[in-house]
Amino acid sequence: MLGIGLAGYGYWGPKLLRNFMTTPGAKVIGVCDLQADRLSEIRTVYPMMHVTPEFETLIRHPGIDAIVIATPISTHFKLALAALQAGKHVFVEKPMTETTDEALSLIREAKRCQRTLMVGHTFIYSGAVQKMKELLKGGEIGEVYYYDSVRINLGRFQDDANVMWDLAVHDLSIMDYLMPVRPSAVIANGMHHIPGQPENMAYLTFIYNRPLMAHLHVNWLAPLKIRRTLIGGSRKMIVYDDLAPSEKVMVYDRGVTFDHDRNAACQNRVGYRSGDMWAPQISNTEPLKAEAQHFVRCVESGEEALSGGMSALWIIRVLEAASLSLEKHGQRVEIAPI
Repeated sequence: MLGIGLAGYGYWGPKLLRNFMTTPGAKVIGVCDLQADRLSEIRTVYPMMHVTPEFETLIRHPGIDAIVIATPISTHFKLALAALQAGKHVFVEKPMTETTDEALSLIREAKRCQRTLMVGHTFIYSGAVQKMKELLKGGEIGEVYYYDSVRINLGRFQDDANVMWDLAVHDLSIMDYLMPVRPSAVIANGMHHIPGQPENMAYLTFIYNRPLMAHLHVNWLAPLKIRRTLIGGSRKMIVYDDLAPSEKVMVYDRGVTFDHDRNAACQNRVGYRSGDMWAPQISNTEPLKAEAQHFVRCVESGEEALSGGMSALWIIRVLEAASLSLEKHGQRVEIAPI
């Protein structure tokens, strides 16, 4: 039985606690948080739970084998490193760290002490994204032409992270999991409308070393909540709507065909295909539940997590490049491979 200690009981903490408490092979033993009212709430709901305001008390607890970190981004590195050095497995919410150097330090420490390091990129554990991975891997849509995603809402403004580090990080994890190759460069534009606060809207365009493009739109200042992704291919196209009550993934047998005869008129060289549309069956397991189960399995087996340290490192490197492009008013910034 894997003993779990949870650090942070703010936005994600209660959700993680609920899912780890019902995950076979795991037992949540303790929770720490700096706010007394949150600790009081835990005592009321879970009277047998060990609660403390001290993180050190949590990682010294002999019954705790793994630490789940759901605290502000600025604290991730310090807490995760302390937990690894104490011999604990670590699950840390996204993004893993604020910098590439910090991410590399955690990866090296996890390897040194032979502990699991996993990051909470929850969406790649959803039935919808898993199904899209299956469709792409099986060649259902053919050669991928583009990836276009919109993630907007009247937001939950952050003080310690801009909209890219808060919202785009989700799409970057999905994109990296699904796309056949990684981008070589990024162009980012954004804006903030509250003085002294981070950017609340951004547009990111990714450039590849092949005829492929990806574009992300993230915004905390939109009147509607939209979570929609389009993936276009040479054979078919996918529309993924995470907010749809059912049929979150739709596959369209639509597209164009090209006549490569350069002597033909343009209108004669392009043909349009409009076929069937269908919705594949997807798993309805809650993504956080699947993610918790995956973490326990990785600890038990020693296998690398889908959202392990190296994949999280890539996403942080992309976010750093996008942040630099933002500072340079949309200049192209190369993304160094890992």
